[in-house]
Amino acid sequence: QSMGKYGGQGRRRQSFLRGALVLTGGMALVKVMGALFKVPLTYAVGEYGIGLFHVAYHFYAPVLSLATAGFPIAVSRLVSENSSLGRWNDARQVKRVAMPLFLSIGVGGMVLLTCLAPFYCQWVTGVPYALIPMVALAPAIPLACATSVYRGYYEGLGNMVPTAVSQVMEAAVKLGLGLAAAWGMVSHCQGEYAARGTVLGLTPSGEEGAMFLTLSLGAAGAVVGVTAGSLVSLGYLALRFRFHGDGTVPRLYRDSPPARDRRETRKRLWAITLPIALGSLATSVAGLIDATFLQSRVGDVLREAPQRLLAAYPGQIPDTYRENPQAIPTFLYGCYTLAMTIYLLVPGVTQAFGTSALPNVTAAYARGNKRELRSKLEAVVRVTALFCFPAGVGMASLSFPLTQLLYGHGESTPIIARCLFLLGAASLPAAMSGPLSSMLQAVGRADLPVKLLLGAMAIKLGANWVLCGIPELNIQGAAVGTLLCYLFLTVFQFYCLRRAAGVPLSIGQVFLRPLACALLCGAGARLAWGILERIFPAGRWGEALAVLGATAFGAAVYTAALLLLRGINKSDLQSLPMGQKIAKMLEKQGWI
Repeated sequence: QSMGKYGGQGRRRQSFLRGALVLTGGMALVKVMGALFKVPLTYAVGEYGIGLFHVAYHFYAPVLSLATAGFPIAVSRLVSENSSLGRWNDARQVKRVAMPLFLSIGVGGMVLLTCLAPFYCQWVTGVPYALIPMVALAPAIPLACATSVYRGYYEGLGNMVPTAVSQVMEAAVKLGLGLAAAWGMVSHCQGEYAARGTVLGLTPSGEEGAMFLTLSLGAAGAVVGVTAGSLVSLGYLALRFRFHGDGTVPRLYRDSPPARDRRETRKRLWAITLPIALGSLATSVAGLIDATFLQSRVGDVLREAPQRLLAAYPGQIPDTYRENPQAIPTFLYGCYTLAMTIYLLVPGVTQAFGTSALPNVTAAYARGNKRELRSKLEAVVRVTALFCFPAGVGMASLSFPLTQLLYGHGESTPIIARCLFLLGAASLPAAMSGPLSSMLQAVGRADLPVKLLLGAMAIKLGANWVLCGIPELNIQGAAVGTLLCYLFLTVFQFYCLRRAAGVPLSIGQVFLRPLACALLCGAGARLAWGILERIFPAGRWGEALAVLGATAFGAAVYTAALLLLRGINKSDLQSLPMGQKIAKMLEKQGWI
């Protein structure tokens, strides 16, 4: 059937950029709260506890990624396709069919992974203390799967607000409850051990054993906040839908064709979900590879060439870990994940661009409008590059002052900063891969992200094994592997997107101009920081002012370079609030 009489009428879709702004604003708050969560958590449980937290998180990450990225996109694509064709009853039936399907996947995944967790901790990573945080995180899986149905349904109808609000609520609960539980657990266990020599009634094997058990329980307390946040997010979305519905005019449901058979809807949903879900695993599988093999590989190097590895970190590994060499790989992994926390700000935010654009691109593709399709695809890629390129280059150029500002002047600061420098470069292709994957899914080639992901993960695994086996590189080799993995993924995703969509996409306009401007931005920020750090007084406030000043100068350089190189598109500006006036003013000056 062609586009229905009521397709696209009766409710206003948010434009790509307006929807992206809503999701980006929400995601920015989420990422800021995530950083605020990780920084004090580091003081509570240390680098070792952070390492345990991430071992647990990355173990469940593939299933959690399906729930937070794969499932919502699958629901969004099918809802958007049906609503654009005027099949509103089918759009609503997608939600009814998806809920039991995804919830059963979540429960099954929780049970399976929880049963595998002891084996994984003992024999794969060799970090038995990670088991307690793993068990605490397990209930978050079915909760996230149920939440994904509501988010995908609203996103498919072009309404990004419920997703953004639920994400912010989830992060706020994680921040408040998670930190309180972590600090409270560590404080209680330390006090109990000092008074009675036990930790929660258990008698550890010496002071080191008590310390490691306490840090494990503290990490589990932080994970409880993640689980509670998922519950609050689901509750908000369920209540919103119960009392406010989806905002669609009832007349559309009365006048649209009857819904297809539930079995047919389930079959179509599953056919779309499987490749999209597998394609959404890029970030989580990379993290799982790091969590699984990085510590064991560094442990092998530490046994074979301890002096060469330790010489790479003079005075940067605390004596507690030097006296317990078996804990050094988890300590170094904790340093690496602290750098990852900052790095993930960029691809995490730009994923909002792909999420927002998917319903619009799907609708254009379903209508067969090549001109509209090219315009929307170029807008997604261009806007993503305009955001992520300066952010990634700036992160690399200010890696050391950023690390000092967020994590203080501890012994591990130089280790984290070196990883962040390499990850800053990796964030450019990593941030592009998410929206490009969404666009491939929108044009009906959900199989391609999966195929490309397999090649990218092979590169990541091989690079990790080879580079992390070099004593002087060790964990920094994982950052180089991440860069190579996502560089391969982004290049081939873009090439495949051009072929699958059947429209030409300008490489110079969407990639090269933003990259040139971003390099100028990074150079300007680094130069400004070198000057400002000598001007402002020493201490946390002086460091913050120097970083903020350098960031502002880099942003000014970037904006000027974009205007001079005509890197901003008029249509993109017009989609923004007050964009008509801004575009008119810049057009008069000949800058767009």
